[in-house]
Amino acid sequence: MSAFKILLADDELALRFLLTETLSDEGYVITEVEDGQLAIDQLNKETYDLIILDYMMPERTGVEVCAWLRQSDNVNRDLPVILLTAKALEKDKEKAKAAGVTTYIVKPFSPLQLLDTVGQLLQR
Repeated sequence: MSAFKILLADDELALRFLLTETLSDEGYVITEVEDGQLAIDQLNKETYDLIILDYMMPERTGVEVCAWLRQSDNVNRDLPVILLTAKALEKDKEKAKAAGVTTYIVKPFSPLQLLDTVGQLLQR
């Protein structure tokens, strides 16, 4: 079986590095981008198994990327989307859910928590 491909979009270099290392060690193939528009560009180029988006990014937020994806005819449209965020307010969670986010992980979080979530979503 081929490795699962994950698109990781986060503007924080240190966090992208940590998550890429953690996920790569488990055999996932990671594509990193640093803003929401680059995430959209990448989703138009390649097929993935899962998407991880930061809420607050330059160009487009993770919620905007997810809303675009769910409304598009993109091949990745129905993939699970994990939103990473420091925004823990209920209104932010509702906005994310309305955009089609699958799972919401509040920062700070453990990389192991993310691994568990990724594993569960990919087993569906």
